[in-house]
Amino acid sequence: MTGAPSPDETFRAIADPTRRAILDALAGGERSVTELCAMFDVTQSAISQHLKVLRDAGLVTPRREGRSRLYRVEAGPLRAVYDWAAHYQRFWAEKLDALGALLDREAAIARNGGRS
Repeated sequence: MTGAPSPDETFRAIADPTRRAILDALAGGERSVTELCAMFDVTQSAISQHLKVLRDAGLVTPRREGRSRLYRVEAGPLRAVYDWAAHYQRFWAEKLDALGALLDREAAIARNGGRS
Protein backbone atom coordinates (compact mmCIF):
# COMPACT_ATOMS: atom_id res chain seq x y z
CA MET A 1 0.00 0.00 0.00
CA THR A 2 1.26 3.47 -0.78
CA GLY A 3 0.62 6.63 1.20
CA ALA A 4 -1.65 7.11 4.16
CA PRO A 5 -4.76 4.95 4.52
CA SER A 6 -7.95 6.54 3.23
CA PRO A 7 -10.95 7.33 5.43
CA ASP A 8 -12.85 4.68 3.45
CA GLU A 9 -10.34 2.07 4.67
CA THR A 10 -10.94 3.22 8.23
CA PHE A 11 -14.71 2.92 7.88
CA ARG A 12 -14.40 -0.51 6.25
CA ALA A 13 -12.08 -1.69 9.01
CA ILE A 14 -14.37 -0.64 11.85
CA ALA A 15 -17.49 -1.97 10.10
CA ASP A 16 -16.76 -5.41 11.53
CA PRO A 17 -17.81 -5.91 15.19
CA THR A 18 -14.85 -8.17 15.96
CA ARG A 19 -12.40 -5.54 14.72
CA ARG A 20 -14.15 -2.88 16.83
CA ALA A 21 -13.86 -5.20 19.84
CA ILE A 22 -10.15 -5.71 19.10
CA LEU A 23 -9.68 -1.94 19.03
CA ASP A 24 -11.53 -1.69 22.34
CA ALA A 25 -9.25 -4.35 23.83
CA LEU A 26 -6.15 -2.58 22.54
CA ALA A 27 -7.39 0.75 23.91
CA GLY A 28 -6.50 -0.69 27.33
CA GLY A 29 -2.91 -1.27 26.28
CA GLU A 30 -0.71 -3.33 24.03
CA ARG A 31 -1.60 -6.97 23.53
CA SER A 32 -0.12 -9.92 21.71
CA VAL A 33 -2.02 -12.06 19.20
CA THR A 34 -2.10 -14.81 21.83
CA GLU A 35 -3.72 -12.46 24.37
CA LEU A 36 -6.26 -11.32 21.80
CA CYS A 37 -7.08 -14.92 20.87
CA ALA A 38 -7.85 -15.66 24.51
CA MET A 39 -10.35 -12.78 24.54
CA PHE A 40 -12.31 -13.88 21.46
CA ASP A 41 -13.97 -17.08 20.34
CA VAL A 42 -12.13 -17.15 17.01
CA THR A 43 -9.00 -18.80 15.67
CA GLN A 44 -5.54 -17.27 15.72
CA SER A 45 -5.74 -17.11 11.94
CA ALA A 46 -8.94 -15.04 12.16
CA ILE A 47 -7.40 -12.66 14.71
CA SER A 48 -4.34 -12.28 12.47
CA GLN A 49 -6.58 -11.48 9.49
CA HIS A 50 -8.49 -8.88 11.51
CA LEU A 51 -5.20 -7.34 12.67
CA LYS A 52 -4.00 -7.15 9.06
CA VAL A 53 -7.12 -5.19 8.06
CA LEU A 54 -6.65 -2.87 11.06
CA ARG A 55 -2.95 -2.48 10.26
CA ASP A 56 -3.64 -1.71 6.60
CA ALA A 57 -6.12 0.96 7.71
CA GLY A 58 -3.48 2.46 10.00
CA LEU A 59 -5.52 1.70 13.11
CA VAL A 60 -2.98 -0.57 14.84
CA THR A 61 0.77 -0.92 14.77
CA PRO A 62 2.85 -3.86 15.90
CA ARG A 63 6.18 -3.85 17.66
CA ARG A 64 8.45 -6.79 18.24
CA GLU A 65 9.18 -7.89 21.76
CA GLY A 66 11.27 -11.03 21.77
CA ARG A 67 9.51 -13.60 19.63
CA SER A 68 6.08 -11.99 19.77
CA ARG A 69 4.44 -8.92 18.34
CA LEU A 70 2.55 -6.52 20.54
CA TYR A 71 -0.18 -4.46 18.92
CA ARG A 72 -1.34 -1.01 19.95
CA VAL A 73 -4.05 1.35 18.77
CA GLU A 74 -3.25 4.24 16.46
CA ALA A 75 -6.27 6.49 16.97
CA GLY A 76 -5.40 9.14 14.36
CA PRO A 77 -7.40 7.59 11.50
CA LEU A 78 -10.47 7.43 13.76
CA ARG A 79 -10.67 11.22 13.54
CA ALA A 80 -12.48 10.81 10.20
CA VAL A 81 -15.12 8.69 11.94
CA TYR A 82 -15.45 11.22 14.76
CA ASP A 83 -15.79 14.11 12.32
CA TRP A 84 -18.42 12.28 10.27
CA ALA A 85 -20.45 11.30 13.36
CA ALA A 86 -20.16 14.82 14.82
CA HIS A 87 -22.03 16.13 11.79
CA TYR A 88 -25.08 14.21 13.05
CA GLN A 89 -24.74 15.32 16.66
CA ARG A 90 -27.29 18.08 16.15
CA PHE A 91 -29.92 15.42 15.43
CA TRP A 92 -29.10 13.67 18.69
CA ALA A 93 -29.20 16.96 20.59
CA GLU A 94 -32.60 17.82 19.10
CA LYS A 95 -34.00 14.42 20.07
CA LEU A 96 -32.59 14.66 23.59
CA ASP A 97 -34.01 18.19 23.98
CA ALA A 98 -37.43 16.93 22.85
CA LEU A 99 -37.22 14.00 25.27
CA GLY A 100 -36.27 16.37 28.11
CA ALA A 101 -39.25 18.63 27.34
CA LEU A 102 -41.60 15.63 27.29
CA LEU A 103 -40.26 14.35 30.61
CA ASP A 104 -40.61 17.82 32.13
CA ARG A 105 -44.27 17.94 31.00
CA GLU A 106 -44.92 14.45 32.37
CA ALA A 107 -43.33 15.39 35.72
CA ALA A 108 -45.43 18.58 35.92
CA ILE A 109 -48.61 16.60 35.24
CA ALA A 110 -47.66 14.06 37.90
CA ARG A 111 -46.98 16.84 40.46
CA ASN A 112 -50.39 18.39 39.74
CA GLY A 113 -52.20 15.12 40.31
CA GLY A 114 -52.90 14.46 36.65
CA ARG A 115 -54.07 17.99 35.76
CA SER A 116 -52.13 19.73 32.98
